[in-house]
Amino acid sequence: MTTTQIAIFKGKEVRKTIHNDEWWFVINDVIEILTDSADPAQYFKRLRQRDEELAKLTEKGGVQFVPPLMLEVDTAGGNQKMYCWNTEGIFRLIQSIPSPKAEPFKRWLAKVGYERMQEIENPELATRRTRMLYKLKGYSNDWIEKRMRGIAIREELTDEWKKRGARERIDYAILTNDIMKGAFDLTVEDYKKLKGLKRQNLRDHMEDIELILTMLGEATTAKLTKDRDSKGVPKLRRDAKDGGAVAGRTRLDIEKRSSRKVISGKNFLPKRKNKKLLKPDDKK
Repeated sequence: MTTTQIAIFKGKEVRKTIHNDEWWFVINDVIEILTDSADPAQYFKRLRQRDEELAKLTEKGGVQFVPPLMLEVDTAGGNQKMYCWNTEGIFRLIQSIPSPKAEPFKRWLAKVGYERMQEIENPELATRRTRMLYKLKGYSNDWIEKRMRGIAIREELTDEWKKRGARERIDYAILTNDIMKGAFDLTVEDYKKLKGLKRQNLRDHMEDIELILTMLGEATTAKLTKDRDSKGVPKLRRDAKDGGAVAGRTRLDIEKRSSRKVISGKNFLPKRKNKKLLKPDDKK
């Protein structure tokens, strides 16, 4: 299963996903950053019409290039397939785009690619860099520890799902939604809308209790799956719903005793972008 992550170039987001152990970058994101185009897909089309060599590479690849691939990427409308290209491909793409941002973007791209090679050799580096990134964004140490623990629990759960019959990206999305609906009465997409998010990772915008309940739902689901030796998506869905329900009952108990909602519309976006749709002190 691939995982979409966000890389930042001069404050602009570039979605990237791991394929064959290397980063593949969303072509439209790169074009939008370099050209400020309102329609990067159309710009890419015109670019290939002007540059015959680029057109050949994007269709068939070459000796040193594999062609772009349609890979699953997390978008505001859910998981969608988008054109992505690896580091070498993006370097070639940049050659065809006249932009003053090209050179700094090349340096940034080389650094990102090199870091991925280091992480393959030493997986602990990825964890350290993730911690540092959260720290630089202003997250507290306590929040970071919960987030990192949540990442480990999530990886353990998805490993179990993969071994037991979850194959397609949609399988993981359905199972995750079963947990989230049980825990919060919201799908992932509805939860993101509540927090005013688009491309961003939902969990990066959860508060402490939200993170803890998410971990509880996923850890419980993993335990039930192993204890029941569940195999096949229908049985995995039963475990996911039961695991989410455990977290959901805990959430309701917290809300009853505190007289406040656990689910918050707050997020960690800059203040000017923050759309607080649900005040944290709203009564039940």
